[in-house]
Amino acid sequence: MTSLFRSEGEAPPLAERARPKRWEDLVGLEAVVGPETPTGRALASDSLASTILWGPPGAGKTTLARIIERHSRRPFVGLSAVLSTLKEVREVMERARTRWRGEGAPTILFIDEIHRFNKAQQDAFLPYLEEGSVVLLGTTTENPSFHLTPALLSRCRVVTLAPLSEEHVLAVLRRVQGEDAILAEKGRAVPENVLQELARMAAGDARFALNALEALALQYPADSSMEPAEARAWLTSGRVLYDWGGEEHYNLISAYHKSIRNSDPDAALYWLFRMLEGGEEPLYLARRLVHAASEDVGTADPQALRRALDAKEAIDFLGMPEGALALAQATVYVAVAPKSNRVYMAQQAVAADLRKGHRYPVPMALRNAPTRLMGEAGYGQGYRYAHDEPEGVADLQCLPPQLAGRRYYVPGEAGFEARIRQWMETWRERRKRAAARSPKGRP
Repeated sequence: MTSLFRSEGEAPPLAERARPKRWEDLVGLEAVVGPETPTGRALASDSLASTILWGPPGAGKTTLARIIERHSRRPFVGLSAVLSTLKEVREVMERARTRWRGEGAPTILFIDEIHRFNKAQQDAFLPYLEEGSVVLLGTTTENPSFHLTPALLSRCRVVTLAPLSEEHVLAVLRRVQGEDAILAEKGRAVPENVLQELARMAAGDARFALNALEALALQYPADSSMEPAEARAWLTSGRVLYDWGGEEHYNLISAYHKSIRNSDPDAALYWLFRMLEGGEEPLYLARRLVHAASEDVGTADPQALRRALDAKEAIDFLGMPEGALALAQATVYVAVAPKSNRVYMAQQAVAADLRKGHRYPVPMALRNAPTRLMGEAGYGQGYRYAHDEPEGVADLQCLPPQLAGRRYYVPGEAGFEARIRQWMETWRERRKRAAARSPKGRP
């Protein structure tokens, strides 16, 4: 079994080297572990009960666990839900039970990314938590209410970590650049204005900011000036590496999405499993698949979105690694489905009109009139109920008058969109006939 907290071989990434080792070095977590907080008092007295640390990536969850390990007098074991099997976790808990029965000291069991465990796996913790032989310390980036079982949650306290502020991230970058020996020996100095840009780009994720700092210091072209705009463009071109396995996050996710868009299931599967082996969050990949199903397949095959969402549900239900097969199945489906970006283009067209200031009042005919006063003010006047009309559609202008006749969604001929096009043409013809029957024309 490989401990989560053991590093061997070459130097670990900067985000790992820079982890604070003392309570006083923590930045931005005062509201969580300050001396007057419930968690802070429990940590000071080494009496922490089972706790789930919930927060976004880079907020300090694992760093906090590392400091607890360093300062607690109780036995401490750290494992990852990504790398460890349930059998390995049970073995750890059985040893903790034996130690507890002999010495009376519970073991703190740290499980990183505990949301990766499915319901049956989570239930395995319950007997040990109930008897007190194990104190569970878990981290998750996902809402515990949705990803942890009620039985497990009822035995744990949930501590929420907010994203770090830009000022906190900038303070971390300044400290690390001044203290890290590898950056000092092998890297170039990153200017203050670029550090500020990294803090802004990080959106509260200190790990992202540190990865970016290391990439800029060690890999940025030596013959290029380092200004905020140039550094940002270089980073977002895909050179910031994964925390796990050194994979290029942005390049790989781009290759995955574009392979799906280009209807190449073999390439999509290759990039999918490259990312999974690199340690990428499966739910992040499922979200990207949902994005592809909406943007690139759209109404050419409405089932594609459902298949992508089914993969997300399967990952929640099965956990990993079994959930990877469902993700692969959905990837193949979305990749081979007929493609259309017409809904995406419609979204962009509406957004463009809104940016131009085309924000008009709702037509009176479309407004509800739940009170007499609103009815007297004209709300709902001219509305006609489509189901009561001979054509099944009313002579009713639903866009603001200033946008009358505007068409945002124009279906293509791919897949199911050919039928949608026919339906839309049918409704337009029926609407014309309804207008011809209306003695007063459009209201």
